[in-house]
Amino acid sequence: MPLSIFGFQAMWSPYLIGVILFLTVLYFLVTVKWRTDFKESEPLKKREAINFVISMILLYIVMGSPVDLMAHIMFTMHMVQMALLLLLIPIVLIQGIPNWLWKYVIELPYIKPVFHFMTRPIFALGFFVALFSFYHLPMVLDYIKLDETLHGMYTFILFLAALFMYWPLINTVEGQPRMKDLHKMGYIIGNAILITPACALIMFASAPFYATYTDGELWMKAMELCVPSSTLAGLSLSGPELFTNMDPMYDQQLGGVIMKIIQEIIFAVVLGKVFIKWYRNEEQNADEITQKALLERQQLNANQYR
Repeated sequence: MPLSIFGFQAMWSPYLIGVILFLTVLYFLVTVKWRTDFKESEPLKKREAINFVISMILLYIVMGSPVDLMAHIMFTMHMVQMALLLLLIPIVLIQGIPNWLWKYVIELPYIKPVFHFMTRPIFALGFFVALFSFYHLPMVLDYIKLDETLHGMYTFILFLAALFMYWPLINTVEGQPRMKDLHKMGYIIGNAILITPACALIMFASAPFYATYTDGELWMKAMELCVPSSTLAGLSLSGPELFTNMDPMYDQQLGGVIMKIIQEIIFAVVLGKVFIKWYRNEEQNADEITQKALLERQQLNANQYR
């Protein structure tokens, strides 16, 4: 059965198009036209503008195109949606906003202490993994998907948690704490390890977990998150099997596998960039690093013989 039966609004989310356009126009007004109203502002770089526009396009594709509709029909597409929303878009968005604008926002009186606490590496990592894992507990996901407000709030909080998680890795804002390259590599590997149990639970399940993807009545209720209730009332649907031939068990397992694969690819790219930067730094500053290590060793020996 074609997805077009759900109508244009469900397929292409015109309201989200409006939000995306508003954010994009606001971005260029702030970073170009109103830039001189901010202290220490700099001209917008082409790379920053491209990254921001890409992040907005990806956000629309993930949350506003038929991908979002399919994410309510197939668990596999739900996991694709989560992987891109939480693991890719935050990177592009952070790099798309100029450092001077980040600095202005995160140093506002009410934001600074909260942002500083939420972006502490250990806390940020644990907070994101905990929220992601909790969200994919069967009873939790089914409950959240039946309430539009709760679903929207939890998704937004998850996205913020992803931003906090990535901040220690990729921010270049002056005055913000930065992790050493070796610590970054450990941080990335730790993230990949900690998120594995949630994916493994989904991949190696012996039966379908999520009633909102298998129970026709609950599925119809969950579809109200993206399809107007008036449209659903005029349709005679029994369940997601009308739109896919994939068995619910395979759909669930494939979703877990795809989530893990996308995560590993994104983390591998980030890890590779961090490793290359670390290696080049070691090569260029080998003598300085050696002298520093020798000096620290001499000071340690001197303290021992006092």
